[in-house]
Amino acid sequence: MATASATQAQEEKHVQWKGQESSEPTPSVTPLCTTDGELAFADLPPFPSDIPTAPLLRLSLSKLLAGSQEEEERLWRACCDLGFFYLDLRDDKDGGKGDERLLEDAARLFEVAKEVFDLPVAEKVKYDFKEKGSYYGYKGYGDGVIDKEGTKDRNEFYNTSKDDILNQTDPLPAPQLLQPHRPLFSSFIHHSHAIVTLVLSILNTQLGLPARTLQSKHRLSAVSGDQVRFVKAPAQPAEDRQTALGEHTDFGSVTVLFNRLGGLQVRLPGSGAWTFVQPLRGHAVVNLGDAVAKFTAGLLRSNIHRVVSPPGDQAAVARYSLVYFARPEDDVVLKRLRGSRLVDEKVAGAGGVAEEEEEEEVSSKEWILRRALGRRGVGAWEKSNGTEELSMRRGGTKA
Repeated sequence: MATASATQAQEEKHVQWKGQESSEPTPSVTPLCTTDGELAFADLPPFPSDIPTAPLLRLSLSKLLAGSQEEEERLWRACCDLGFFYLDLRDDKDGGKGDERLLEDAARLFEVAKEVFDLPVAEKVKYDFKEKGSYYGYKGYGDGVIDKEGTKDRNEFYNTSKDDILNQTDPLPAPQLLQPHRPLFSSFIHHSHAIVTLVLSILNTQLGLPARTLQSKHRLSAVSGDQVRFVKAPAQPAEDRQTALGEHTDFGSVTVLFNRLGGLQVRLPGSGAWTFVQPLRGHAVVNLGDAVAKFTAGLLRSNIHRVVSPPGDQAAVARYSLVYFARPEDDVVLKRLRGSRLVDEKVAGAGGVAEEEEEEEVSSKEWILRRALGRRGVGAWEKSNGTEELSMRRGGTKA
């Protein structure tokens, strides 16, 4: 097995492509950990060793919690360049503490998700609240659209509101089987949100914003669109494997993703090539969303991604995912923040939002609702778009 320093050296080598505009294919990397048994999911078919994978940096939660300046710089680079990174949640061998509790909560919630999706369809559709203007609850297989032509998606969702679980809003109707698991949801939310706050704190410092600018817009106790999402994408027939979830950017600020099978692909800056993200045991995949891209005029990257059928033998297995979406508080206006020299320089240079370009005045609540319902076929498809255009027109360079 490669040493941690060797792994980091290879990762650093493979991020040199970022921000380069070229007609040549964008380089990708198969991480050293591809054949590392400690990072594989032993109960599932292996991720193919010959599939190129996206060059996500692997960051250590224990190092970030310990205040490692080097690790914070790597997080900053990842957020500017690709907008995606792996976060190792395990305790390290030197005694550093990650968040093993979050890993345990995630493992238990995967089992809860299976119970939810195994309910009869007639029971699940009782909790589809689209017609009530809500994106919480159930979304059935094929009940979402993935493009302007109206192509149907190939997955099921069940979305649970953070504010419901924390008793900050009136509870929504939910399957009875979820009731005993509310403490588990609460624990998962608290631990996931702690990671979100840590990421935002580091970014706030790197941006040179006034203290707690970003964190104050994402308080756990404030009403927001934060949610826990269960996803199931059934195995597709070999002769008819289509995109399960269309290309998009995430609606909010920070996404914390747990999955065990391949299928997630990111669109690499520069070449536009679609490349798989390999799931790693003990890690979450963390990515940024539209809100932070808007706050920073595109300096921080909300990258385009999608979900397709898993590669190799994994395609024969139903794919489950568990996600925590952190969004700004409902009344936060999504527009460029003042007070950061780096953002000001981005605006003054190429690739950002031009100084004279009028920014849309939209609240977080409105932004998320119209994007989410647009993907359900409610309203114009164009209203469901996020910062994809900004993501495409800028490179991946560090300020």
